[in-house]
Amino acid sequence: MQYPPAWLQGASLGESIACELRLQIINEKIKPGEILSENRIAAEFGTSRSPVREALKSLSGEGLIRLERMGAVVIGLNLKDVEELYDVRYLIESFAQQKLAEGNHERLILNLEQIIDKMKLAVKYNDFVDFAQHDFSFHEAIISEANHTRILHLWNSIRHIVMTVILITTEKGFESGEERMNWVAEKHRTVVEGLRSGNAETIRKVVQEYFADSGETLIRSLP
Repeated sequence: MQYPPAWLQGASLGESIACELRLQIINEKIKPGEILSENRIAAEFGTSRSPVREALKSLSGEGLIRLERMGAVVIGLNLKDVEELYDVRYLIESFAQQKLAEGNHERLILNLEQIIDKMKLAVKYNDFVDFAQHDFSFHEAIISEANHTRILHLWNSIRHIVMTVILITTEKGFESGEERMNWVAEKHRTVVEGLRSGNAETIRKVVQEYFADSGETLIRSLP
């Protein structure tokens, strides 16, 4: 699997390199313990070492590698890391969705329903990349709507890992067939109905159930 070129529009060369390396690390094409050489990566991507340093700095900040004098040592994502990532996602999205119990968010709800329709269309055309992009957009739209600067800052610190994990798990999910992926798309509708209720307690329960099921699916899908 290659990182989708369409997802790299507007990204710097360093960001593009980071995205590709992040994908290879999380799906374990690059194994924990391997040493990443700036010179070798620069040669592979046909670039100077400067954007490679930018990429490695980003991956180090995400805890995927450890920078040392000999080079960058790959740490990767183990099961505990994945569970903790999902814990953080749950905390962010639970807070954001319950905050949306206040006020009128009909435009958001309409947008979310349209995204679900696009996810189902992606299933019809067997396009896991498109499905993954819409899945990610669904959740990010909710977080953005909450309009909470610090929550958004926290989300931005994990969003690239989340995008990559969704891409990997979606490709795996598509192997289960259309029925399964249509069910995954429809599961997002429970979130929409929770938001439409305007009740913080209902929303809390919906988010809890959504993430309990999604977390189990995630762990089964990753290497």
